[in-house]
Amino acid sequence: MSSATEQPGTGKPRRRGVGRRSAAGAAAAPVPQPAAEPAAGFPAEPGVEPGAEPAAVTAAEPAAATDQDTAAGLDPVEQDGVARVIPISAGRTRSGRGRHERDRTREQAEPAGAEARADRSTDQGGDESAEESADGSSDDGIPVPSGGGLAEAVAGAVGQALAGPLGGVADRLLGKGWEQRAAGGLGFLRRRLTGEYQVDEFGFDRELTEQVFLSAVRPIAEKYFRLEVRGAENLPTTGGALVVANHSGVLPWDALMTQVAIHDHTPTRRHLRMLAADLVFVLPGVNELARKAGHTLACNEDAQRLLELGEIVGVWPEGFKGIGKPFADRYKLQRFGRGGFVSSALRAGVPIVPCSIVGAEEIYPMIGNARTLARILGLPYVPITPTFPWLGPLGAIPLPTKWTIQFGTPIPTDSYPPEAADDPMLLFNLTDQVRETVQHSLYKLLVQRRSVFF
Repeated sequence: MSSATEQPGTGKPRRRGVGRRSAAGAAAAPVPQPAAEPAAGFPAEPGVEPGAEPAAVTAAEPAAATDQDTAAGLDPVEQDGVARVIPISAGRTRSGRGRHERDRTREQAEPAGAEARADRSTDQGGDESAEESADGSSDDGIPVPSGGGLAEAVAGAVGQALAGPLGGVADRLLGKGWEQRAAGGLGFLRRRLTGEYQVDEFGFDRELTEQVFLSAVRPIAEKYFRLEVRGAENLPTTGGALVVANHSGVLPWDALMTQVAIHDHTPTRRHLRMLAADLVFVLPGVNELARKAGHTLACNEDAQRLLELGEIVGVWPEGFKGIGKPFADRYKLQRFGRGGFVSSALRAGVPIVPCSIVGAEEIYPMIGNARTLARILGLPYVPITPTFPWLGPLGAIPLPTKWTIQFGTPIPTDSYPPEAADDPMLLFNLTDQVRETVQHSLYKLLVQRRSVFF
């Protein structure tokens, strides 16, 4: 421990063991110093215990060392009249405030690259050992890929492949415009999964009908039955109308073919809203599909409501008596009911369009009816055809007959007064007129037909 003595001639105490600076910079013996407190704003030097003695500093070195060390990022501190330096080591720059102080200094010197460095420092948690520059490269000059580089590379590779050989293969297999169809299909699937689609008050799903139901039935109509449509110009492009057609064929293929014919042969792509029997809405699974495809219960209230909304409504007045009649009675119309469909048309003031369908009678030639089994199952009939039930499920495949659907001249009803819907004689006369029109059209089409299958 040093002791204080009086300097000669001055009367001032002098601290023993502490050397003074030499003006000429002469070398002095190393003098141990007590532990210095850390500079303000910096943590303690890692690896140095509090109270330990620091490295020796010569009396002549601090001035020169201070200038050099300050340029190198070191902090000069003068304590007890002796200048010494506290080095800012790499370990301390990684610990909190030292790192941020250095970042603020660099941001002031390089404002253009400060934002990019800050973003990368935030993403990587401040644990990286090398700072990335603003141009996406590290201090060592190694380029660093951006976050979306992989996705962009994959998208570019797929785009180049489709624009090259794979695109040609897809065009040959799927036809022109497959990109638009694929995009539309993906959009449809997204809306189905998210529930972003609409249905009307009757449960009709327009998008599902166009994208799925009609797309599935259309190839059968065009390729299998080779459907020919006549008189489509008699269908109104706007407003309501009642289409009245003959019914046949064991299974209601004629209703589906009429739906495709009206949608594909009207300029405004109109949908046929079909009136179906009660049996359709009690069969498991069929009920929901029928509703979404535009079917509704065959009652005057629903028919009138749809007609007043401006829809084209389809009705098959023969019902089960027409669709389940024997093959020997083909193309002979059964009774058209009591004229309920005519009453709905009169109340709504819409035209009645007669429709004649040729080709449906021969798809399942019904040579018998298992009436006992039909009563047990609660069905109107169980058909026996040349292929069913002998071939099992294969017997349900219809024969590839040639189809023709003809829409006749509309019968106007807007000239009748509102109370005409309650006149039984008027209803009977209009019903008979529609039935005779359809029957005569069938006879004409059968005479013009060359063959059942061609």
